[in-house]
Amino acid sequence: MPHHLPEVASTFAPAIDGHIALIYVVCGVWLAAAEIALFWALFRYRRGASPRAAWMPADGARQAAWVLVPAAAVLGFDLFIEWDSARVWAHVKERTPRGNVEVRMTARQFGFDFHYPGPDGRLGTTDDVASRELRVPAGRIVRLEMESADVVHAFYVPELRLKQDIVPGRRIAAWFEPTRPGRYTIACAELCGVAHSLMQAPLLVEPVEAWRRWATQTGAIR
Repeated sequence: MPHHLPEVASTFAPAIDGHIALIYVVCGVWLAAAEIALFWALFRYRRGASPRAAWMPADGARQAAWVLVPAAAVLGFDLFIEWDSARVWAHVKERTPRGNVEVRMTARQFGFDFHYPGPDGRLGTTDDVASRELRVPAGRIVRLEMESADVVHAFYVPELRLKQDIVPGRRIAAWFEPTRPGRYTIACAELCGVAHSLMQAPLLVEPVEAWRRWATQTGAIR
């Protein structure tokens, strides 16, 4: 994991960090190569060390190779990065597993509302349990059904490496499996109005037994 990133608190966070590290390495190698070539050219062709510059036609294969070979190499590295990003994207966004905990979240100016299924085990019924915080068990898959009551919002928790835009008129699914108990901050990552920067909610990740006690007391358990 790159050391400047937030702590890892979900199962798919290492895969995302690994992809970020791959981009750093590829771009870093090309940056170093370009800078070395630049300073070599400055030294090699400095004033007084070379004959006077003159026009030379660059229509041969040798001259074209100076452009085509680096372009082909850059394209190859770019395709490799795209392949790795598609692999990570499919794991996080396309292969949504069945959740152990299901929560419906509504984003509105300027806050998040969470609803857990009540004793009947179904969301969207009269016995749903409402909360202003997202409380989940560690080591269990959490499935979110997200919707917006007004404008475009976003669910963003850096420690989970999860950001999902929430579009009005759509119910969007997302999932995560928290690995580290603790208290985290859910932030809106889309400019949604004058109080956008204050739009936050707590995410509480608890050991399974502690979460079960809370869920039993509130009725938010399947």
